[in-house]
Amino acid sequence: MLDFDVVVIGCGVAGMTASLYLKRANVNVCVLESNAPGGQLNMIMDINNYPGFKSIDGPTLAFNIFEQIRELNVTYKYAKVIEILNEEDKKIVKTNKGDITCKGVIIANGRRPRELGIDKEKKLLGKGISYCSICDGTLYKGKDVCVVGGGNAALESALYLSDICNKVYLIHRRDEFRGENLTLEKIKNRENIELLTSVKISEILETDEKVSGVILNNDETINCNAVFVNVGNVPMPIKCDNLEMDEGYIIVDSTMKTNIDKIYACGDIIKKDVYQISTAVGEATIAAMNIIKEL
Repeated sequence: MLDFDVVVIGCGVAGMTASLYLKRANVNVCVLESNAPGGQLNMIMDINNYPGFKSIDGPTLAFNIFEQIRELNVTYKYAKVIEILNEEDKKIVKTNKGDITCKGVIIANGRRPRELGIDKEKKLLGKGISYCSICDGTLYKGKDVCVVGGGNAALESALYLSDICNKVYLIHRRDEFRGENLTLEKIKNRENIELLTSVKISEILETDEKVSGVILNNDETINCNAVFVNVGNVPMPIKCDNLEMDEGYIIVDSTMKTNIDKIYACGDIIKKDVYQISTAVGEATIAAMNIIKEL
């Protein structure tokens, strides 16, 4: 006997939405997650383009959705997926907590922050290097910090930190920012945010095994206590033999089906043009409804 009808890998907005639709259709579903429920939502300070909410922070939205699936008694397991095995009559999802058998799988494990890829970045993670200003910003109250990036995530991170920290250096390797003009105008009106463009960090300085500053590629040294990295995202790895992928992103058709029967994918892990909360919700709905038909 199989453990579940469907296993959903990932408890971000896509995974939670898919499980919500599956459970309401009386499908025996299990959600697997190796981090906190909510995924990338937990890193977003302010959401003002999601229908129904003039403004809401990511962690609150994540908690609200998680509460919905908990009220429906969706099975939730904290586990890291190692591999998906595709057998003729079942799927086997191998995790660090044991194997789970099911009829079908929805992959919604999303993306993770891209690293700068420079020396000492990994070593000083949690010691001044961070990829989430909401998670770690309060640790540097009244101190000087750097934010690296030029998109909306970096701009919003700088704004958030400017309310907590003494000084925020916003470092971008290009001469123009890619974020929304409205957010950029807010940043320009903050006296404690300094914009540094056409430069990048070449070295991270440390004192007593903590970040103490950075050296830019123009040889300028900035003394700071933390570096918040917001330079985009990369797909979370997933292992499944013969699964069609493109640079780590899963290829799906219009029904969110992969090239393997009864394996679907949705959200930020799939190859697409637009990565938004609203698109992830829509894709998860499509994936859930179509895997129900196939089962």
